Amino acid sequence: MRHILLIGMGAIGRKVAGALRAESAALRLAVLVRPQYLADVRARTGALAPLAVEVVDRIEGLQATPELAVECAGHAAVAEFGETCLAAGMDFLVTSVGALADPALRARLERTARTYARRVLIPAGAVAGIDALAAARNDGLARVRYTSRKPPRAWRGTHAEKLCDLDAIGQPIEFYRGNAGDAARLFPQNANVAATIALAGLGFEATECSLTADPGAPGNVHLIEAEGAFGQLRIEVRGKPLPENPKTSTLAALSVLRAIRSRLDTIQI
Repeated sequence: MRHILLIGMGAIGRKVAGALRAESAALRLAVLVRPQYLADVRARTGALAPLAVEVVDRIEGLQATPELAVECAGHAAVAEFGETCLAAGMDFLVTSVGALADPALRARLERTARTYARRVLIPAGAVAGIDALAAARNDGLARVRYTSRKPPRAWRGTHAEKLCDLDAIGQPIEFYRGNAGDAARLFPQNANVAATIALAGLGFEATECSLTADPGAPGNVHLIEAEGAFGQLRIEVRGKPLPENPKTSTLAALSVLRAIRSRLDTIQI
């Protein structure tokens, strides 16, 4: 039986935990949350039966060590729990990929993973084509550009509010153009995709990034364009956001679920 730890029980965590009920015969689930959420999450996880769920507020409280920790709690959680999980013997899957725009944190995680023979895993998230970018990087990947187009409400509560009036937008407004590193730092809840693309391809400084608030956007629209010795690539994903969080694409949660289920699959794609 596989043993998985979810860090956080927000929109992504709830989506993933609910879907894992179907794996109750092959999976044991633990959930790590802040102390103030402990009682509420324990009550919610009762609905996941027959899936066995252990809810704790500190890693030391786990009955046994999971083989995989899945971070679903934001950038701060990557820094707080990443090295601890790796040193305890878990692989560490990062959903808040923008946290890795911090080179010091990235280096610490790499060093700890190497020391304890563990892995830091990055799911594809809300986009497609990450496998192609990573493959093209091996021979002549010359340019990568990422464009994000989302409804104005998806940018509320972010740095975008300082750059434009989201409530008064009547037509598409590009409020950010720069590199993926700055995008991930300025828009931590919205630019995880930019960080994933950067890590798969040319890196944070060389990956071009454009962010747009568009009242006519049919959901969260992600466009990846790349060129090099391999040829040209253009992939657009029009993702639907999770109902509980317009900043998060449903596909992002499903990519986490795929990563977990790959631990159970005999044939992997």
